[in-house]
Amino acid sequence: MVTDLDSECLAARFARHVGHPPDFVVRSPGRVNLIGEHTDYSEGFVFPMAVDRHIRVAARRRSDRIVRVVSELTGEPAELDLDRHGRRGDWSDYVSGVAAMMEARGDDLVGFEAVMSSDLPVGAGMSSSAALELAVIRVFSQVSAIAWEPAEAARTASRVENEWLGLRSGIMDQLVSASGIEGHALLIDCRDLAITPIPMPETAAIVVLDTGTRRRLDESRYNERRAQSEAARDVLGVSQLRDAGPEDLESVRFEDPMLYCCADHVITENVRTLAAAEAMSREDVSEMGRLMVASHQSLRDDFEVSSAELDAIVAAALESPGCLGARMIGGGFAGCAIALVETPQVDEFLFEAEAAYRALTSRAPSLFPCRAVEGTSVESADCRWR
Repeated sequence: MVTDLDSECLAARFARHVGHPPDFVVRSPGRVNLIGEHTDYSEGFVFPMAVDRHIRVAARRRSDRIVRVVSELTGEPAELDLDRHGRRGDWSDYVSGVAAMMEARGDDLVGFEAVMSSDLPVGAGMSSSAALELAVIRVFSQVSAIAWEPAEAARTASRVENEWLGLRSGIMDQLVSASGIEGHALLIDCRDLAITPIPMPETAAIVVLDTGTRRRLDESRYNERRAQSEAARDVLGVSQLRDAGPEDLESVRFEDPMLYCCADHVITENVRTLAAAEAMSREDVSEMGRLMVASHQSLRDDFEVSSAELDAIVAAALESPGCLGARMIGGGFAGCAIALVETPQVDEFLFEAEAAYRALTSRAPSLFPCRAVEGTSVESADCRWR
Protein backbone atom coordinates (compact mmCIF):
# COMPACT_ATOMS: atom_id res chain seq x y z
CA MET A 1 0.00 0.00 0.00
CA VAL A 2 1.17 3.48 -0.78
CA THR A 3 0.26 7.06 -0.09
CA ASP A 4 -2.59 8.56 -2.13
CA LEU A 5 -0.62 9.98 -5.06
CA ASP A 6 -3.30 11.37 -7.36
CA SER A 7 -5.92 14.04 -6.90
CA GLU A 8 -8.86 11.65 -6.58
CA CYS A 9 -10.18 10.80 -3.15
CA LEU A 10 -10.28 7.14 -2.06
CA ALA A 11 -14.06 6.94 -2.48
CA ALA A 12 -13.75 8.10 -6.10
CA ARG A 13 -10.99 5.60 -6.79
CA PHE A 14 -13.15 2.85 -5.27
CA ALA A 15 -15.96 3.77 -7.67
CA ARG A 16 -13.52 3.57 -10.58
CA HIS A 17 -12.31 0.10 -9.53
CA VAL A 18 -15.68 -1.38 -8.52
CA GLY A 19 -18.26 0.53 -10.55
CA HIS A 20 -20.23 1.67 -7.48
CA PRO A 21 -19.56 4.11 -4.65
CA PRO A 22 -18.44 2.65 -1.31
CA ASP A 23 -20.77 2.39 1.68
CA PHE A 24 -18.15 3.76 4.09
CA VAL A 25 -14.44 4.31 4.69
CA VAL A 26 -12.50 2.81 7.60
CA ARG A 27 -9.45 4.63 8.95
CA SER A 28 -6.96 2.61 11.00
CA PRO A 29 -3.87 4.33 12.43
CA GLY A 30 -0.33 3.15 12.85
CA ARG A 31 1.47 3.75 16.11
CA VAL A 32 4.70 4.80 17.69
CA ASN A 33 5.75 3.42 21.05
CA LEU A 34 7.18 6.16 23.21
CA ILE A 35 8.82 3.58 25.48
CA GLY A 36 8.27 -0.02 26.56
CA GLU A 37 9.83 -2.17 23.80
CA HIS A 38 9.76 -5.98 23.87
CA THR A 39 7.77 -5.93 27.10
CA ASP A 40 4.25 -6.65 25.86
CA TYR A 41 4.71 -10.39 25.35
CA SER A 42 5.95 -10.63 28.94
CA GLU A 43 2.68 -9.04 30.12
CA GLY A 44 4.58 -5.87 30.94
CA PHE A 45 3.96 -2.16 30.40
CA VAL A 46 4.03 -0.17 27.17
CA PHE A 47 3.43 3.50 26.40
CA PRO A 48 2.38 3.99 22.75
CA MET A 49 0.15 6.38 20.87
CA ALA A 50 -1.87 5.99 17.67
CA VAL A 51 -0.54 8.42 15.06
CA ASP A 52 -1.78 10.38 12.08
CA ARG A 53 -0.45 7.94 9.49
CA HIS A 54 -3.15 5.50 8.48
CA ILE A 55 -4.46 2.65 6.41
CA ARG A 56 -7.79 3.58 4.85
CA VAL A 57 -10.25 1.12 3.34
CA ALA A 58 -13.22 2.13 1.22
CA ALA A 59 -15.69 -0.74 1.31
CA ARG A 60 -19.07 -1.90 0.06
CA ARG A 61 -21.07 -4.84 1.40
CA ARG A 62 -21.70 -7.87 -0.80
CA SER A 63 -24.61 -10.27 -0.38
CA ASP A 64 -22.40 -13.37 -0.67
CA ARG A 65 -19.22 -14.60 1.06
CA ILE A 66 -16.68 -13.35 -1.45
CA VAL A 67 -14.14 -10.71 -0.44
CA ARG A 68 -12.35 -8.66 -3.08
CA VAL A 69 -9.72 -6.17 -1.96
CA VAL A 70 -7.61 -3.98 -4.23
CA SER A 71 -4.35 -2.84 -2.68
CA GLU A 72 -3.11 0.35 -4.29
CA LEU A 73 0.43 -0.96 -3.90
CA THR A 74 -0.13 -3.41 -6.76
CA GLY A 75 -3.43 -2.33 -8.30
CA GLU A 76 -4.39 -6.00 -8.41
CA PRO A 77 -7.32 -7.48 -6.49
CA ALA A 78 -7.06 -10.28 -3.95
CA GLU A 79 -10.18 -12.45 -3.99
CA LEU A 80 -11.04 -14.65 -1.02
CA ASP A 81 -13.84 -17.14 -0.49
CA LEU A 82 -14.91 -17.10 3.16
CA ASP A 83 -15.87 -20.77 2.86
CA ARG A 84 -12.28 -21.70 1.95
CA HIS A 85 -9.78 -20.16 4.31
CA GLY A 86 -6.18 -20.48 3.24
CA ARG A 87 -2.81 -18.73 3.01
CA ARG A 88 -1.17 -17.39 -0.14
CA GLY A 89 2.09 -16.07 1.26
CA ASP A 90 1.35 -12.40 0.52
CA TRP A 91 -0.42 -9.43 2.16
CA SER A 92 -3.83 -11.03 1.61
CA ASP A 93 -2.97 -13.51 4.38
CA TYR A 94 -3.80 -10.74 6.84
CA VAL A 95 -7.30 -10.51 5.34
CA SER A 96 -7.86 -14.27 5.29
CA GLY A 97 -6.41 -14.56 8.80
CA VAL A 98 -8.83 -11.96 10.14
CA ALA A 99 -11.74 -13.82 8.56
CA ALA A 100 -10.57 -17.14 9.98
CA MET A 101 -10.07 -15.77 13.51
CA MET A 102 -13.39 -13.88 13.53
CA GLU A 103 -15.27 -16.97 12.43
CA ALA A 104 -13.38 -19.05 15.00
CA ARG A 105 -14.79 -16.78 17.71
CA GLY A 106 -18.31 -17.34 16.34
CA ASP A 107 -18.90 -14.36 14.05
CA ASP A 108 -21.06 -14.79 10.93
CA LEU A 109 -19.34 -12.89 8.13
CA VAL A 110 -20.45 -11.61 4.77
CA GLY A 111 -18.25 -10.52 1.92
CA PHE A 112 -17.29 -7.06 0.70
CA GLU A 113 -15.54 -5.11 -2.04
CA ALA A 114 -12.74 -2.82 -0.89
CA VAL A 115 -9.95 -0.54 -2.05
CA MET A 116 -7.09 -0.02 0.39
CA SER A 117 -4.66 2.89 0.58
CA SER A 118 -1.99 3.87 3.09
CA ASP A 119 0.60 6.46 4.00
CA LEU A 120 2.14 4.20 6.65
CA PRO A 121 5.70 3.03 5.98
CA VAL A 122 5.70 -0.78 5.80
CA GLY A 123 8.19 -2.80 7.86
CA ALA A 124 9.45 0.32 9.61
CA GLY A 125 8.28 -0.31 13.17
CA MET A 126 5.08 1.79 12.97
CA SER A 127 2.80 -1.25 13.00
CA SER A 128 1.36 -1.21 9.50
CA SER A 129 0.38 -4.88 9.94
CA ALA A 130 -1.72 -4.19 13.06
CA ALA A 131 -3.37 -1.23 11.31
CA LEU A 132 -4.26 -3.52 8.40
CA GLU A 133 -5.66 -6.20 10.71
CA LEU A 134 -7.79 -3.71 12.63
CA ALA A 135 -9.02 -2.07 9.43
CA VAL A 136 -10.20 -5.42 8.07
CA ILE A 137 -11.85 -6.37 11.38
CA ARG A 138 -13.67 -3.03 11.38
CA VAL A 139 -14.85 -3.54 7.79
CA PHE A 140 -16.10 -7.06 8.57
CA SER A 141 -17.84 -5.74 11.69
CA GLN A 142 -19.54 -3.02 9.69
CA VAL A 143 -20.78 -5.15 6.80
CA SER A 144 -21.72 -8.10 9.05
CA ALA A 145 -23.49 -6.04 11.76
CA ILE A 146 -21.06 -7.13 14.49
CA ALA A 147 -20.58 -4.90 17.54
CA TRP A 148 -17.22 -3.12 17.60
CA GLU A 149 -15.29 -3.77 20.81
CA PRO A 150 -11.75 -2.37 20.59
CA ALA A 151 -10.16 -4.72 23.15
CA GLU A 152 -11.79 -7.79 21.61
CA ALA A 153 -10.77 -6.63 18.13
CA ALA A 154 -7.19 -6.28 19.38
CA ARG A 155 -7.25 -9.81 20.78
CA THR A 156 -8.54 -11.15 17.47
CA ALA A 157 -5.87 -9.29 15.51
CA SER A 158 -3.19 -10.62 17.87
CA ARG A 159 -4.43 -14.15 17.17
CA VAL A 160 -4.01 -13.46 13.44
CA GLU A 161 -0.33 -12.69 14.07
CA ASN A 162 0.29 -15.59 16.44
CA GLU A 163 -1.93 -18.40 15.16
CA TRP A 164 -2.43 -17.63 11.47
CA LEU A 165 0.90 -16.06 10.52
CA GLY A 166 3.14 -17.69 13.14
CA LEU A 167 4.61 -14.42 14.43
CA ARG A 168 5.13 -14.46 18.18
CA SER A 169 4.23 -10.83 18.72
CA GLY A 170 2.43 -9.25 21.66
CA ILE A 171 -0.82 -7.30 21.71
CA MET A 172 0.40 -3.71 22.06
CA ASP A 173 0.25 -2.76 18.38
CA GLN A 174 -3.28 -4.01 17.89
CA LEU A 175 -4.60 -2.51 21.11
CA VAL A 176 -3.31 1.02 20.50
CA SER A 177 -4.46 0.97 16.86
CA ALA A 178 -7.94 -0.02 18.06
CA SER A 179 -8.12 2.17 21.17
CA GLY A 180 -6.13 5.34 20.42
CA ILE A 181 -7.31 8.60 21.98
CA GLU A 182 -6.86 11.99 20.34
CA GLY A 183 -4.04 13.94 21.97
CA HIS A 184 -3.03 11.14 24.35
CA ALA A 185 -0.48 8.39 24.71
CA LEU A 186 -1.74 5.21 26.37
CA LEU A 187 -0.03 3.51 29.29
CA ILE A 188 -1.09 -0.11 28.75
CA ASP A 189 -0.79 -2.96 31.23
CA CYS A 190 -0.43 -5.92 28.88
CA ARG A 191 -1.55 -8.36 31.59
CA ASP A 192 -5.12 -7.14 31.94
CA LEU A 193 -5.14 -4.66 29.00
CA ALA A 194 -5.93 -1.78 31.36
CA ILE A 195 -5.38 1.57 29.63
CA THR A 196 -4.42 4.84 31.30
CA PRO A 197 -4.56 7.82 28.89
CA ILE A 198 -1.80 10.39 29.45
CA PRO A 199 -2.14 13.78 27.68
CA MET A 200 0.70 14.66 25.36
CA PRO A 201 2.28 17.97 26.42
CA GLU A 202 2.24 20.87 23.98
CA THR A 203 5.83 21.78 24.84
CA ALA A 204 7.34 18.83 22.96
CA ALA A 205 6.59 16.94 19.75
CA ILE A 206 7.21 13.37 18.64
CA VAL A 207 9.20 13.14 15.40
CA VAL A 208 9.46 9.88 13.46
CA LEU A 209 12.97 9.13 12.16
CA ASP A 210 12.74 6.63 9.29
CA THR A 211 16.20 5.23 8.51
CA GLY A 212 15.14 4.00 5.07
CA THR A 213 16.00 0.40 6.04
CA ARG A 214 13.44 -2.37 6.23
CA ARG A 215 13.01 -5.80 7.72
CA ARG A 216 10.31 -8.46 7.72
CA LEU A 217 9.32 -9.46 11.22
CA ASP A 218 9.28 -13.16 10.36
CA GLU A 219 12.78 -12.90 8.90
CA SER A 220 14.25 -11.09 11.90
CA ARG A 221 15.49 -12.40 15.23
CA TYR A 222 12.26 -11.25 16.89
CA ASN A 223 11.01 -14.76 17.62
CA GLU A 224 14.46 -15.70 18.94
CA ARG A 225 14.42 -12.80 21.41
CA ARG A 226 10.96 -13.76 22.60
CA ALA A 227 12.07 -17.36 23.14
CA GLN A 228 15.12 -16.15 25.07
CA SER A 229 12.95 -13.92 27.22
CA GLU A 230 10.72 -16.88 28.03
CA ALA A 231 13.75 -18.99 28.88
CA ALA A 232 14.99 -16.24 31.19
CA ARG A 233 11.57 -16.15 32.84
CA ASP A 234 11.86 -19.88 33.53
CA VAL A 235 15.34 -19.46 35.04
CA LEU A 236 13.96 -16.78 37.37
CA GLY A 237 11.00 -18.99 38.26
CA VAL A 238 8.33 -16.33 37.69
CA SER A 239 5.08 -16.41 35.78
CA GLN A 240 6.24 -13.60 33.49
CA LEU A 241 9.28 -11.32 33.44
CA ARG A 242 7.03 -8.43 34.53
CA ASP A 243 6.80 -10.24 37.90
CA ALA A 244 10.57 -9.98 38.47
CA GLY A 245 12.50 -6.98 39.76
CA PRO A 246 16.11 -5.85 39.26
CA GLU A 247 17.10 -7.50 42.55
CA ASP A 248 15.97 -10.90 41.25
CA LEU A 249 18.62 -10.83 38.53
CA GLU A 250 21.38 -11.06 41.12
CA SER A 251 19.82 -13.96 43.03
CA VAL A 252 19.88 -16.48 40.16
CA ARG A 253 22.75 -17.81 38.07
CA PHE A 254 22.27 -17.64 34.30
CA GLU A 255 24.30 -20.19 32.32
CA ASP A 256 23.59 -18.27 29.11
CA PRO A 257 24.68 -14.60 29.29
CA MET A 258 22.14 -13.66 26.63
CA LEU A 259 19.29 -14.83 28.84
CA TYR A 260 20.54 -12.52 31.58
CA CYS A 261 20.73 -9.61 29.13
CA CYS A 262 17.21 -10.24 27.84
CA ALA A 263 15.83 -10.39 31.37
CA ASP A 264 17.76 -7.26 32.33
CA HIS A 265 16.29 -5.33 29.43
CA VAL A 266 12.67 -6.40 29.99
CA ILE A 267 12.77 -5.85 33.75
CA THR A 268 14.40 -2.43 33.57
CA GLU A 269 12.28 -1.39 30.58
CA ASN A 270 9.13 -1.97 32.63
CA VAL A 271 10.55 0.29 35.33
CA ARG A 272 11.42 2.94 32.74
CA THR A 273 7.98 2.77 31.15
CA LEU A 274 6.12 3.40 34.40
CA ALA A 275 8.52 6.24 35.19
CA ALA A 276 8.01 7.72 31.72
CA ALA A 277 4.22 7.74 32.04
CA GLU A 278 4.59 9.50 35.39
CA ALA A 279 7.00 12.03 33.88
CA MET A 280 4.66 12.80 30.98
CA SER A 281 1.68 13.16 33.30
CA ARG A 282 3.50 16.03 35.03
CA GLU A 283 4.86 17.35 31.69
CA ASP A 284 8.46 16.62 32.63
CA VAL A 285 9.68 16.23 29.07
CA SER A 286 13.35 16.34 30.08
CA GLU A 287 12.94 13.23 32.23
CA MET A 288 10.95 11.57 29.46
CA GLY A 289 13.78 12.22 27.05
CA ARG A 290 16.36 10.79 29.46
CA LEU A 291 14.32 7.60 29.83
CA MET A 292 14.00 7.26 26.04
CA VAL A 293 17.78 7.39 25.67
CA ALA A 294 18.21 4.77 28.40
CA SER A 295 15.69 2.56 26.60
CA HIS A 296 17.63 2.77 23.35
CA GLN A 297 20.88 1.94 25.08
CA SER A 298 19.30 -1.14 26.65
CA LEU A 299 17.80 -2.28 23.35
CA ARG A 300 21.17 -1.79 21.66
CA ASP A 301 23.50 -3.23 24.29
CA ASP A 302 21.43 -5.77 26.25
CA PHE A 303 18.64 -6.92 23.93
CA GLU A 304 20.77 -6.47 20.81
CA VAL A 305 17.98 -5.55 18.41
CA SER A 306 19.28 -2.25 17.08
CA SER A 307 21.28 -1.71 13.87
CA ALA A 308 24.00 0.60 12.60
CA GLU A 309 21.41 2.79 10.88
CA LEU A 310 19.12 2.98 13.93
CA ASP A 311 22.08 3.89 16.13
CA ALA A 312 23.19 6.51 13.61
CA ILE A 313 19.81 8.19 13.37
CA VAL A 314 19.44 8.25 17.16
CA ALA A 315 22.91 9.78 17.45
CA ALA A 316 22.07 12.34 14.75
CA ALA A 317 18.86 13.26 16.55
CA LEU A 318 20.54 13.67 19.92
CA GLU A 319 23.05 16.13 18.42
CA SER A 320 20.33 18.23 16.77
CA PRO A 321 18.62 21.36 18.15
CA GLY A 322 15.79 20.89 20.61
CA CYS A 323 16.14 17.12 20.98
CA LEU A 324 15.29 15.88 24.47
CA GLY A 325 15.63 12.16 23.75
CA ALA A 326 15.51 9.53 21.01
CA ARG A 327 15.20 5.76 20.68
CA MET A 328 14.54 3.01 18.18
CA ILE A 329 10.98 1.67 17.99
CA GLY A 330 9.40 -1.58 16.86
CA GLY A 331 10.79 -5.08 16.69
CA GLY A 332 14.22 -3.83 15.78
CA PHE A 333 17.03 -4.50 13.27
CA ALA A 334 15.77 -1.81 10.84
CA GLY A 335 13.03 0.75 10.35
CA CYS A 336 12.30 3.78 12.50
CA ALA A 337 13.32 5.60 15.62
CA ILE A 338 11.54 8.51 17.30
CA ALA A 339 12.73 11.73 18.89
CA LEU A 340 11.16 13.96 21.51
CA VAL A 341 11.77 17.53 20.37
CA GLU A 342 10.98 20.90 21.91
CA THR A 343 8.07 22.21 19.88
CA PRO A 344 9.55 25.60 18.87
CA GLN A 345 12.62 23.90 17.40
CA VAL A 346 11.00 21.13 15.35
CA ASP A 347 11.76 22.69 11.95
CA GLU A 348 15.41 23.32 12.83
CA PHE A 349 15.66 19.82 14.27
CA LEU A 350 14.33 18.25 11.05
CA PHE A 351 16.92 20.05 8.93
CA GLU A 352 19.90 19.32 11.15
CA ALA A 353 19.01 15.69 11.98
CA GLU A 354 18.49 14.79 8.32
CA ALA A 355 21.83 16.32 7.34
CA ALA A 356 23.64 14.58 10.21
CA TYR A 357 22.19 11.16 9.34
CA ARG A 358 23.09 11.59 5.66
CA ALA A 359 26.65 12.44 6.69
CA LEU A 360 26.89 9.36 8.91
CA THR A 361 25.35 6.81 6.53
CA SER A 362 25.03 8.30 3.00
CA ARG A 363 21.34 7.32 3.26
CA ALA A 364 18.33 9.59 2.76
CA PRO A 365 16.06 9.43 5.82
CA SER A 366 12.41 10.43 6.10
CA LEU A 367 11.67 12.60 9.13
CA PHE A 368 8.20 13.81 10.05
CA PRO A 369 6.37 15.00 13.17
CA CYS A 370 3.32 13.02 14.23
CA ARG A 371 0.44 13.57 16.62
CA ALA A 372 -1.75 11.28 18.71
CA VAL A 373 -5.10 10.42 17.09
CA GLU A 374 -8.24 8.37 17.68
CA GLY A 375 -8.12 4.62 17.07
CA THR A 376 -9.74 2.65 14.24
CA SER A 377 -13.02 4.22 13.17
CA VAL A 378 -15.68 4.28 10.46
CA GLU A 379 -16.02 7.45 8.44
CA SER A 380 -18.39 8.55 5.72
CA ALA A 381 -17.47 7.83 2.12
CA ASP A 382 -17.03 11.41 0.93
CA CYS A 383 -14.03 13.02 -0.72
CA ARG A 384 -12.26 14.51 2.28
CA TRP A 385 -9.33 12.12 1.93
CA ARG A 386 -6.89 13.20 -0.75
